[in-house]
Amino acid sequence: MRILKFLCLSIAFISLNVVAQEQEERKSGHTNQNKFKQLYDEFATPNMYRTGSGAPGPAYYQQQADYKMDLEINDETAVLTGYETITYTNNSPDELTYLWVQLDQNVRTKDSPSNDIKTSTVTPAQSASRFASSYMSENFDGGFNIESVTSTDGKALSHIINQTMMRVDLPQTMKTGDKFSFNIKWWYQINNHVTDGGRSGYELFPDGNRNYVIAQFYPRMAVYNDVEGWQNSQFWGRDEFALPFGNFEVNITVPADHLLDGTGKLMNRSDVFSGDMMKRYEKAKKSYKEPVIISTQAEAEVREKGRSKKKNTWKLYAENVRDFGFASSRKYIWDMMAVKIGDTDVMAVSLYSKEGNPLWEQWSTKAVASTLKSYSRMTFDYPYHKAISVHARRQGMEYPMICWNYGRPDENGKYDDRTKYGMMSVIIHEVGHNFFPMIVNSDERQWTWMDEG
Repeated sequence: MRILKFLCLSIAFISLNVVAQEQEERKSGHTNQNKFKQLYDEFATPNMYRTGSGAPGPAYYQQQADYKMDLEINDETAVLTGYETITYTNNSPDELTYLWVQLDQNVRTKDSPSNDIKTSTVTPAQSASRFASSYMSENFDGGFNIESVTSTDGKALSHIINQTMMRVDLPQTMKTGDKFSFNIKWWYQINNHVTDGGRSGYELFPDGNRNYVIAQFYPRMAVYNDVEGWQNSQFWGRDEFALPFGNFEVNITVPADHLLDGTGKLMNRSDVFSGDMMKRYEKAKKSYKEPVIISTQAEAEVREKGRSKKKNTWKLYAENVRDFGFASSRKYIWDMMAVKIGDTDVMAVSLYSKEGNPLWEQWSTKAVASTLKSYSRMTFDYPYHKAISVHARRQGMEYPMICWNYGRPDENGKYDDRTKYGMMSVIIHEVGHNFFPMIVNSDERQWTWMDEG
């Protein structure tokens, strides 16, 4: 009987506590901490833009940003120059008087505030030169140099640069359905991502050659949506991205002895491929079991020793993607194979230097192909025509149709299972990012966990 009374009193106490918490949550300025509360207040109210399930409603919209870019890498100075035309379409019901543009490279300006929030540790003992280079040298200056922001008729547009964001004032208000085109001319010093960090940059090899893995390299439109209007939060280097979809027409000029690939279809393959490479490419399009080498290690070693003064322009075009990345080097070995996804053939591709062999030649493209099959089976058919894995020293990063991946044998070409399966796992992870967030356009700037899981 005594136990029964105790239970009754306990239940009554819990009930009163729950009621008290429910009353407490109604008080202005207080947060409901009740662990058994209903979740109605945690989700946005369904409206014309978003349904209760989170699916698009009848008034849902997405803005569109189309890019035409002419780019050039000066391999002697490691400088990237660009001239781009952005055409922005206002699909929202709102009138816009200005646009926000992301300048991600400004996280690398010498005086960037992001340098003040980096964490570091001092080892108990180190050489004077190591200490000086780590803690006393000047910061690398790799921020954008914006030379002009103009309308298509050449008139300067009023703009304000605030760290990694630039606001461009419109000459006249954009109404629903309006398009506005403007030009930006810029350049920046490319960083060595091995020594200076970053998701993009180059690796400098002892033979003097560089492997460029280039992304977040162009002024790109910020997101405007029904939830928060302009998403103009600063880029601090660790957070990732939210971007509108659009079409990309990109011309990239590099030394003639470089090989290059990136987001989109290569529109002038016959101009930049040798005759032998074209024959191997045609063979690769029909090879479903084993990769076909398009450019061999022996050919790459010949290119490594040259320094061509001539130039080639590689032309890429991509439809309905949210970003663009590319890779370029004279060191590349290049292989690919076909993967049957639904009724479509997709090319699984790898670009790597001899320092990645024999590991990369044996496993990279096969890992790409396996990932495309697995993700397509578990989610939806891969919609792009290719997926590229690029060998980068310390990188694991993704962009539409292309990603950087680490994993390198020792100087004698030997590797253990940890290196092998580590490389495979990062390829699976980064190629998988094509599905989430590149196609399922989750907001990485705010909800990184949604696609990293």
